[in-house]
Amino acid sequence: MKQILLINDVVGYSHVGMVAMLPILTYMGHPTYNLPTALVSNTLDYGHFNVLETTDYMRGTIPVWRKLGFRFDAVCTGLMFSEEQALLVADYCRQLRGEGTVVFVDPIMGDGGRLYNGIGTRHVALMRETVGVADLTFPNYTEACYLTSMPYREEGMGWDEACAMLDRIVALGARSAVVTSARVDGHSCVAGYDGTTVAADGGNGRYFKIDYDEIPVAFHGTGDIFSAVLIGRLMNGDGLQRSTRSAMEVVSRLIDRNRDLPDKCRGIPIEQCLDLLQEEAR
Repeated sequence: MKQILLINDVVGYSHVGMVAMLPILTYMGHPTYNLPTALVSNTLDYGHFNVLETTDYMRGTIPVWRKLGFRFDAVCTGLMFSEEQALLVADYCRQLRGEGTVVFVDPIMGDGGRLYNGIGTRHVALMRETVGVADLTFPNYTEACYLTSMPYREEGMGWDEACAMLDRIVALGARSAVVTSARVDGHSCVAGYDGTTVAADGGNGRYFKIDYDEIPVAFHGTGDIFSAVLIGRLMNGDGLQRSTRSAMEVVSRLIDRNRDLPDKCRGIPIEQCLDLLQEEAR
């Protein structure tokens, strides 16, 4: 049983971000706490939304927790809403890592080859700094391209390019890296570098690639579900490749079960599907 802190946004009308991750990690046996980066009315694709950034709250909460002696076995960062907030989180993660906390970084910046609205080049630079203190980071292909300054291509990349991308992410300071929503040698896959493993050839680390069949349904929040299952498995002692495969299988089953829901922007009602986590563990 590991104590996990989530630093992410809280969306009122949708099962995304922290709302999607909390029930999964709790179900997997980990007491999970939260430090919200913003309160968001709903996912942005609805066209109208309200955002309350919580940087002042974060700045005041961190020293209170330190005074009370609160400790976390792991921390996972998500969406940041300002330069000040990104710097604050990077500094906090650096302090926690120095105390033995495992740092997971989801560098949420964009998808489909472009940055999200409001995300600029300065934010990308700050996210590289946050990735630099991570034990594991898991960008999607678009975010990995921005982190590494490699070109985004609709057709994807070859395996050598994927390994070069992972090398560049690790060169930022991350110990291990996983790139999701990638396309390598014509196949949809997740590509990873496990920096905790000594390869058979005597080198440090191990590359891996796990292919998957893409389901033509686009739910919001599936990346958050993937992150939560991945972290939960890792904190339960599984290796990176096995945890990655587990997270992929859970996401696939969740999408398949809920594919007929009319409003995909609301995400997947995860509390009604936690039995799939138990099925996957058998």
